[in-house]
This record gives sequence, C-alpha cells and structure tokens, in this order.
Amino acid sequence: MSNVEIVPLEEAYIDDIVNISVLSFPIAWTREAFENELSNKFARYIVAKKNDNIVGYGGMWVILDEAHVTNIAIHPEYRGIGAGNLIVETLFQICRLEKVASITLEVRRSNEIAQNLYKKYGFVEEGVRKNYYEDNREDAVIMWKRDI
Repeated sequence: MSNVEIVPLEEAYIDDIVNISVLSFPIAWTREAFENELSNKFARYIVAKKNDNIVGYGGMWVILDEAHVTNIAIHPEYRGIGAGNLIVETLFQICRLEKVASITLEVRRSNEIAQNLYKKYGFVEEGVRKNYYEDNREDAVIMWKRDI
C-alpha cells in the first residue's frame, strides 16, 4: 500500500469517483447520487489517494448500531496495490468509533475477488437476494460481519 492514504470524501473528488464507478460497475452511480451522499446524515464515505490520484472509494450508511456498505470500488489501473484492504480497514475503524456492532453488504454472485476480500475481513455469507442486479438479473450474496 505504498503511498496510499485515506481521506474523507469531498465534492472535489466526485468526478474521479464517478469515473471509477463507471469503470467498475455495470450500473454506475451518478454524480447526483454521490453529491446526495455528502448531505446524507447516515453516509460515511472515504477515498483512497495515491500520489494525489484518486484510486478508489468506499462508503456505508451507519444507522443506529449497524452499517450497510453501499459501495467499494478501485480504479482498474490500481487494483492489487492494497487500496481495497485499506478502505475496508478504515470503514471498520469508523464503525468502531461510532459503536457499530455489525456491518453488512451485498456483492454480485460473480464477483469472487470482492467476496474473497470481504471473507478475509470476517464477513460471512448469510443469504442471497435473487435477481438483485437490474442489468442481468444476477443474484446478490448478502454478507455480514457481526463482531466489529
């Protein structure tokens, strides 16, 4: 993770994270969606920077003592440098500071790389949302980590 730092999301980073979203997901979030997260009292978003380049981002909603990961993405040119690990670890740190007991997410059934990352951090599969993704009716694996 040489030279990768995590900072809070700011409006100045939105164009970069929209680009990463477009490169990472079949149905990308819009600029407006990310802008709305800046004023969402439940949202916690962070970005990964390497040498002043935005290389990834992650976000979650914290509601009472649970967190729901909304998305994590790394720019394709920067995958494999540890930025995803750093984002997950930072989201966990935020959860601990805010007394969050458990965290959940959905991940595409076909996204084994992401599932393996989450399993590395103690997430376990607890269910499936059938035909969750609109682009191809793919199932989502529901994962939880209940001991932050």
